[in-house]
Amino acid sequence: MSGSSHRTAFGGRFALGFSSRVRMIWTRIYRSLRMQAWFPHVPLALAVGLAGLVQVWPSLGSLREAASFFSAPRGVIDLSRGFDALAIHGVSQELVGALLVVLSLGLLLHSRLAWVLTLLMTAATVGLQFMPHAQPLPAVAVYSAVLLVLLVLARGSFQRASLASGTLFALIGVLLTMGYGVLGSYTLGQEFTPPIADFASALYFTVATMSTVGYGDIVPHTAHARLFTVSLIILGLAVFATSLTAIAGPLINQRMINLLQPRKKRMKRNDHVIVIGNTPLARNTLKALTDRGLQATAIWPARAPEGADEPEDLVIGDPSDSDVLENAGIATARAVLALGADDSDNAFATLAAKDANAKVRTVLAVSDARSMSRVRHVRPDAVLALPAIGGELLAMVLSGEEVKLDDLLGQLLKLVD
Repeated sequence: MSGSSHRTAFGGRFALGFSSRVRMIWTRIYRSLRMQAWFPHVPLALAVGLAGLVQVWPSLGSLREAASFFSAPRGVIDLSRGFDALAIHGVSQELVGALLVVLSLGLLLHSRLAWVLTLLMTAATVGLQFMPHAQPLPAVAVYSAVLLVLLVLARGSFQRASLASGTLFALIGVLLTMGYGVLGSYTLGQEFTPPIADFASALYFTVATMSTVGYGDIVPHTAHARLFTVSLIILGLAVFATSLTAIAGPLINQRMINLLQPRKKRMKRNDHVIVIGNTPLARNTLKALTDRGLQATAIWPARAPEGADEPEDLVIGDPSDSDVLENAGIATARAVLALGADDSDNAFATLAAKDANAKVRTVLAVSDARSMSRVRHVRPDAVLALPAIGGELLAMVLSGEEVKLDDLLGQLLKLVD
């Protein structure tokens, strides 16, 4: 092998080893700080709430005008004139900010709908900085742009789509969008034909526009009014679409599960063995345990191909994720056997299992002899050293030594002090 090939191979091994160490350190920090309970949804919720407060803060002095909304015929117009930063000639950024504050509560609950609406509102915040007649705030634009990127990167953390939370935030989204439409159309009333001069007309125009009915009896005739109408149509479509998905999605999903898996039942797990991995060793171990009447739960990273057999008690997901381990009943498990194909993944799964249940016994399989020294830092109760027993058995046979079963078992299952 040439010198360049040696250097390339060495560089690849160094990069792989370095990434494994970094991942191990990050996993330890993640587990020690219990980040699975609050990261990244709590920091993002706080950041979104702060972004909303920054936009609402300049207009807090105009709340006095809000109190006169029902006492003065022109209360809405007086309120809109009290805003310091106007995005589209009367349509305020403060409305977007108020919605962000409300949606930050939904992010704390991992709500998918809250994440979608927050993404839309954050994008709107960035876009409003460049609209005509806006008072640009560069710091707000940069902060919102960074927040937009973080929301996209953390999309996997917001998958909760319960019917109750979906209905709640769908209702909030619809009401706030209607408030945006009523305030904007009332404020820009003279720029419509015929002019919008009362609350009833503003509400009628808002509902007709959001639903895209568009009777044509009230028409915007200026650039500002047309831009406002376009924004109301886009927001209305987005809110209605996400609201329908959030409400109907859980119902349809549960119905499909009942139809496709009618025999699936909730497993009662207690004093069971968790077998991690979809390898021949893991499948054979699972079969051996069940044949002996022991309760065993399998954790696979993905479902088997169509037509392949699956264990009766199967949990799909990342075995190093505390939520997945909790679904597998780690709190009442007797032991965890990390028998995956990758030594690093087995080590991370063992760390997660120890973190979730300090009393559970763990066995970690090692397929590469070079990993023996590293996996000991994870401190499993035992290491299943398959390469070691193969080498010892061949050496005993070829040298004519007596094959000692106790020695082989000691090599196969190395106890960690």
